[in-house]
Amino acid sequence: MVEQVAQMIVHGEAWTVKDLFVLPNEYVYWSIQIVMYPYMTGLVAGAFVLSSLYHVFGVEKLKAIARYALVFSFALLPVAMMPLMLHLSQPFRGINVLMTPHFTSAISAFGIVFMTYACIVAVEIWFVYRKFIVESIHRLGKIQSRNFLEKILLPLYKVISLGSMDISDKALQADHKAVKIMAGIGIPVACFLHGYAGFIFGSVKANALWMTPLMPVIFICSAVVSGIALCIVSYYIFMEMRKWAAKRGKSWLLPDAMAHGNATMRVEELRSVQEHEVKISSKYLIIFMTLAITLEMLDMIFRGYTAVKSWDALRMVIYEHDFMKIFVYQYGIGNFLPFLMLLWPGLTTRRAVIASVLVLFGVFMMRWNVVIGGQAFSLTFAGFMEYQLPIIPHNFETFKEGLGGMLAVIVTPFIIFYFLNMIFPAFMSDDELH
Repeated sequence: MVEQVAQMIVHGEAWTVKDLFVLPNEYVYWSIQIVMYPYMTGLVAGAFVLSSLYHVFGVEKLKAIARYALVFSFALLPVAMMPLMLHLSQPFRGINVLMTPHFTSAISAFGIVFMTYACIVAVEIWFVYRKFIVESIHRLGKIQSRNFLEKILLPLYKVISLGSMDISDKALQADHKAVKIMAGIGIPVACFLHGYAGFIFGSVKANALWMTPLMPVIFICSAVVSGIALCIVSYYIFMEMRKWAAKRGKSWLLPDAMAHGNATMRVEELRSVQEHEVKISSKYLIIFMTLAITLEMLDMIFRGYTAVKSWDALRMVIYEHDFMKIFVYQYGIGNFLPFLMLLWPGLTTRRAVIASVLVLFGVFMMRWNVVIGGQAFSLTFAGFMEYQLPIIPHNFETFKEGLGGMLAVIVTPFIIFYFLNMIFPAFMSDDELH
């Protein structure tokens, strides 16, 4: 135990810069991975909410991107715990949170909610793609000389099908009802999945910046915003890749086409679907952005109006020490600029994507300002600490807690999605799936 505490101090010392009077044993212990943790869980929840707009509320215009958002949310799911595993000095017992839950710890509650949410998403995907799985089994079974990928997919589909081979109209109607039920249950579970992160910060009485009952609600709203924005950006990028691959016949860029050989949409059709889905999703992004910005501003005004005992230190952090990060990067570049870009008449696909990128940056800065900014002021209220992100690692710890670990977390869900898309095609139309 003593060695672990000493190790944490050494790690904190590697990236903490102190200013004015700071106690000798104070460091920024929660680094970039604790910033990425609520950021990634928020993306998971937000992507699922976007898919549920179609499955639960029947928004037909989001049909294509809803299927993509569901599969992409499942690809994001394993990465939600990756930042915690990278941050822990001894991560090997982290699985105990999932395997031995109890009800007296917020972290343990996360394990329960995480496993529940994972099961809900997996079941929903199974019902959405069940007919496709059964038809793929029949189609692959008729092929005499299968390639390597087909040899893998056939037994995999047989296992995934769970022996349910009935694709009659009555069975498919039951599947549709099951999808709606699972998506309806999944919305509050997804919100709780991310709201608990805000609950952990908001319940820390010793930290004046974190202690607010609005923190879980703010985290949930910003999670939905970031999830929708990521789906818009990634959907646009993947569709651009599909158009480029369709022009040049590069099938390796289309894992679903490589696996099933039936992604034959023309470039014009792909462009039409892309523009339609991005613009419609942007309208819902504006709605949730309005709610998120309102709550964040309300929290800021409330803190200033109540002016609690620690307000003098908070004011120094908010209005002086982190002024650029909060008011310029988070609110200016990450909130108000993309909000105006989305509201400006004549919205184009490219402008919607650029605005979504800025939204993702704004939500990231919100997480940064909460996690890092909450550790910025000393317990003496007389000094400040700054976290310097390690760019060039000189050991494994500075790699995990630096730019390398951050990029690893960002890239991993896209790698997972590439292979997941071979099994559950996220871009194929209903005619191609059925």
